[in-house]
Amino acid sequence: MNPAFAKGKKQRTKQLLDIEMLAKDIIAGNHTALSRGITLVESTVLKHQELAQSLIEKCLAHANSSIRIGITGVPGVGKSTFIESFGSYLTNLGKKVAVLAVDPSSSLSHGSILGDKTRMAELSQDKNAFIRPSASGDSLGGVARKTREAIILCEAAGFDTIIIETVGVGQSETIVHSMVDFFLLLKLAGAGDELQGIKRGIIEMADAIVINKADGKNERSARLAKTAFAKALHLYPPKDSHWTPTVSTCSAIEHKGISDIWQGILSYKTLTQENGYFTTKRHEQNTYWLLQTIENSLKENFYRDTQVKEQLPRLLEQLSKNEISPFIAARKLLSLKKK
Repeated sequence: MNPAFAKGKKQRTKQLLDIEMLAKDIIAGNHTALSRGITLVESTVLKHQELAQSLIEKCLAHANSSIRIGITGVPGVGKSTFIESFGSYLTNLGKKVAVLAVDPSSSLSHGSILGDKTRMAELSQDKNAFIRPSASGDSLGGVARKTREAIILCEAAGFDTIIIETVGVGQSETIVHSMVDFFLLLKLAGAGDELQGIKRGIIEMADAIVINKADGKNERSARLAKTAFAKALHLYPPKDSHWTPTVSTCSAIEHKGISDIWQGILSYKTLTQENGYFTTKRHEQNTYWLLQTIENSLKENFYRDTQVKEQLPRLLEQLSKNEISPFIAARKLLSLKKK
């Protein structure tokens, strides 16, 4: 290894693990420190996880001051283009925008392209914006497992608008909904999915539906899709927030309709803060993530157990030979933890 590179790597590692200094730099708004902090949070190394918890605790007092927006939609709907246009609009208003973009991980190679900075080239160069691509890994809901903690670090760094871009593969979008204040669903006109509006699921959770790519020859079909979705929304019962979901059209490329979307989000925030739903929802989300953290920790501790590591390969071999059922094998492994 090149001596200069080795020295630099050692210094970077030392900086990464100096939690006190790292926390101060994050709170001061240092983007490099924020990236290091998220890297630490995402690490699966046990020592790093302990340091990450310490970092979160130091940053927690400076968090919870943003509006958190979840943006989802099927691949090809134009999420990255929309976020770049929307984010640039917000930074021009003086907002500080953090984008936590999640790329799908391959089930075969477990790799991700992480090309969101390339797709948002203009926004990535904006001094008031921060873009962090992460791999979804084996997490459901199209979000990275540590997105929740990354939100806290971004808020501590002074970002007042957090945008979470999901994979958009339709896997348990409830997880996305459980970490944002406002849930925005992007749709395409003429894609044959207008009738999906009458089905329960992701549309029921949406606070706003936006028909993207409403430009050129698509403008007419976008207007028709808007009408179809607006009618479909009347089939659903009123939301606990007392907010009536909106349906609008936009063109991210031509920057049309972006300001109306932001005004809608502000109206939602005002309404829910006045009726108390905004705070209630965040409390419910904290409870949900407490339980999720407990489940994740129990799972990690289970697979780290020495006896489980020793017995699991043997039971898997027996399973492949049909010498044992999956249920009995699972019971045997779980019984090891009771002894």
